[in-house]
Amino acid sequence: MTFSTTSWSDTINTATAFLSGIDPVIADAITRIGACTLMPNPNIFKTLVDAIVSQQISVRAAESIMKRLQAALPDSTITPEALLLLEHDELRAVGLSTQKVRYIRDLSERVSGGLLKLEELASLDDEEVIANLTAVKGIGRWTAEMILIFSLGRPDVLPVGDLGFLEGVRRAYGLETRPTPGEVQLRGEAWRPYRTFATWYFWEISSTPTKERILWVAS
Repeated sequence: MTFSTTSWSDTINTATAFLSGIDPVIADAITRIGACTLMPNPNIFKTLVDAIVSQQISVRAAESIMKRLQAALPDSTITPEALLLLEHDELRAVGLSTQKVRYIRDLSERVSGGLLKLEELASLDDEEVIANLTAVKGIGRWTAEMILIFSLGRPDVLPVGDLGFLEGVRRAYGLETRPTPGEVQLRGEAWRPYRTFATWYFWEISSTPTKERILWVAS
């Protein structure tokens, strides 16, 4: 259940071969888009902060806030202890809403105080990880699923609450309207056990011709 950089490229190759063999739509996407470049970041805390910052704003705006937040910290290092040293107004000054300041402070306090042990998440199954993370204010299932994908490198995550993903499915299959989460859940059964990689390709499709997209967070 843990992420290993040494086996990640093999996992990508196996996943794309599998998906190409069972779904011609994804096979076409893989041919057009090329190799999957998803590379998980094992820094779970920073990824969580990034996910909270990104809630309901554009990718570009989130990147700007993250840069300002890092610049406000010693050595530009995002840690629970460093964030707790910043006052409310200092966090607001980098572009965070009052609500997101509360979320980030709650996360920092839980990790710093040992209530949330991020180092233990890798040993848990996907639903246990989600249960642990959603106990934090402002972290819903979508955010927890992003951690499964972008930090823990779990291969079989299907974030049906992500509008970018749903839009990618709509475009890829030529649907008139965006499918519901339930419809994609059923469709995605065929992509097991590599739904993460199918998701990545649909994200790529949804971001064409621009990488800019709005993320909806089901918190």
